[in-house]
Amino acid sequence: MENNVKVLIAEDEPNALMGLAELISGWGYQTDTARDGVEALEKALAWNPAIVVTDLKMPRLDGIGLLAKLAEEGSGMSNVAVVMLTAMGSIELAVDAMKLGAYDFLQKPVDATRLRTILANATRQRETEIELEVARRRLRETGVLGSLVGSSKAMRQIFALIEQIAPSNVSVLITGESGTGKELVARTLHELSPRKTRPFVALNCAAIPETLIESEIFGHEKGAFTGAVDRRAGCFELASGGTLLLDEVGEMPIGTQAKLLRVLEERKLRRLGARTEQDVDVRVLAATNRDPDLAVSQGHLRADLFYRLNVFNIHMPPLREHPEDLPAMVEAMISEMNRKHGRRVAGVATSMLERMMVYDWPGNARELRNTIERAVILCPDGAPLDAGHLPPGFAKGQPLAPSVADPGVIPLHVGSTVNEAERLLILRTLEATGQNKTRAAEILGVSLKTLHNKLKEYSRAQEMPTS
Repeated sequence: MENNVKVLIAEDEPNALMGLAELISGWGYQTDTARDGVEALEKALAWNPAIVVTDLKMPRLDGIGLLAKLAEEGSGMSNVAVVMLTAMGSIELAVDAMKLGAYDFLQKPVDATRLRTILANATRQRETEIELEVARRRLRETGVLGSLVGSSKAMRQIFALIEQIAPSNVSVLITGESGTGKELVARTLHELSPRKTRPFVALNCAAIPETLIESEIFGHEKGAFTGAVDRRAGCFELASGGTLLLDEVGEMPIGTQAKLLRVLEERKLRRLGARTEQDVDVRVLAATNRDPDLAVSQGHLRADLFYRLNVFNIHMPPLREHPEDLPAMVEAMISEMNRKHGRRVAGVATSMLERMMVYDWPGNARELRNTIERAVILCPDGAPLDAGHLPPGFAKGQPLAPSVADPGVIPLHVGSTVNEAERLLILRTLEATGQNKTRAAEILGVSLKTLHNKLKEYSRAQEMPTS
């Protein structure tokens, strides 16, 4: 099947050249051939291949000379992956070629399976580099990187770090207050990496009961514990080849942290109840709203796990520290909510934006998104959002309720308890969603399990006899 990826093959032995061309074109690649390094250089400059497969030893210009010439051409050839073919006894030269920038090398006679894997990996890397360049261009023009928006100094520093580390496999610890967009950072790292076509799996460690978290992460075999009626894959297996985000990693039990550290160091895991281990190919990212140094000193986070995860740290600032990004974030969120709800809201009025700019946003970007979603639902199609679409009591010192579906006011009086306010908010949100618990949990910003537990509490309270 044609895949539009160009592969130039340079080999001075005619039969080997013809055989490689037939083999590679049979895998769907576009191919061209050259009988020495000089011809290969001329064709590469004219044809702009994604990959060059070249013999190490050729007349006029050898493989290392070709690699050097391509590098001299600068940006036009900077994304070309050069694969060296070496005869027995030339491994040291192939290693030197790798140091000079070759993508990989392969010994003759060529192993077809190995060559096909190298070409596929080189293709994915080139696609990632091209997409990263497109993302950089978009960032320069609009201040947008993936799902992240911002042109402030703080956000541009974060974007620069994401660009730098996204293509690698290093672990990253993402810190910041709740609602600042830590998961968006993780998703952007995934989307700008060679793993982007593989799964992205996010696990909130704080939402999983301690008795189940090891099963969620590592998986289990049938009969591993009471209730394990079937074999189950854990998050590492579900994210195979992709990226795993361990959110609120500081809430993970200490014993589980030790087992996680072993998996990260040995790249092997064993399901609960299993007798054998299996290899792990997952990039692990972690996030926490705790101060990690304080979490370590208080014993909530193992120091060795912290050092293993914190190869790079990305700290997301609270929205109150970069309010200059708010107008662009609002416009991006309006576009998102228009698509989500099938609306045609026309931007935001200055009166509303001015009021939003002086608010502290204790719930950060999550609170902003909920506010915009509520406003988009209320606003007539074709009109801009205005100050009348803000929640009652906005910017008078209290955080916004996370409900976006109910435009009314929750009746509370002075002296109401926090528990009573929470109960009214949950019940009103359920009413507004037609008792759709999944949607209500999403609006409220809690897990479905937490919502079910709250409803059980309210039910039990109603059933208790009065004295």
